[in-house]
Amino acid sequence: MIEPFAGSAAVTLAAAQANLCEEFLIADVLQPLAALWAEIIEHPARLSHAYRKLWQSQFEGDSVSRYNEIRAAYNRAHDPAMLLFLLARCVKNAVRFNPAGEFNQSADKRRTGTHPDTIEKEIAGAHKLLKGRCRVVCGDFRTVLSKVGREDVIYMDPPYQGTSEGRDSRYFQGVPRCAIVDLLGSLNNKRVEFVLSYDGHCGDRTYGEALPADLNVQRVLLNVGRSSQATLNGRSADTVESVYLSGGLALPGSPREPMLLEHFAPQMSLLT
Repeated sequence: MIEPFAGSAAVTLAAAQANLCEEFLIADVLQPLAALWAEIIEHPARLSHAYRKLWQSQFEGDSVSRYNEIRAAYNRAHDPAMLLFLLARCVKNAVRFNPAGEFNQSADKRRTGTHPDTIEKEIAGAHKLLKGRCRVVCGDFRTVLSKVGREDVIYMDPPYQGTSEGRDSRYFQGVPRCAIVDLLGSLNNKRVEFVLSYDGHCGDRTYGEALPADLNVQRVLLNVGRSSQATLNGRSADTVESVYLSGGLALPGSPREPMLLEHFAPQMSLLT
């Protein structure tokens, strides 16, 4: 199984836990994130120790000021342990980058980030699942997937349409819709199976348009529950995400039109 937009690699971890595949490859264009996963797999104790020191240092003075210092240091050195701390302490655990590629999300003033004991357990669990069966690479998704074959299964969770370009840009590197369409056409030609999480809507706001019908994919709409952002804004709205399944993974007996699954778990590989 290959996950070229690794992020938290949640689907890879779920697939490894369920023993759905023998080997895994996770990749990301953000080098410090790829380095973070390499540390989790190869040097979990070292990473846990470094995170603990960073977490404890925020209590030596003003915690928000210390967060800002660590963020500035990360933007200079791109240290994976610093990235882990920023992810654990930033607002909504949501990564945000400025046009220069610098991490610019603020500290969440309501909390101090995940406790080191919890992080250590999570790192150890991921290490146990992936050690010896997972490779990590840093690279563009097109390069990562250029040599895939019919024995591979691809899970893709790229930046959603409408969130990586223009005024609403928030990711380290956006992905044009045309690039995704071209990629899926290439995978179809190679008869490589894939699962893609790509668009959706929240309340009356839609993120992107459905993929072209000639890609021969099955679109499944997943109601993942109430939107936390809408709640913070004083509104009530459910988030519905689209997941596209290639022909060989389509749910048996399902209609070709979009099918809504209520509050389905986010580990999309379990659909297969």
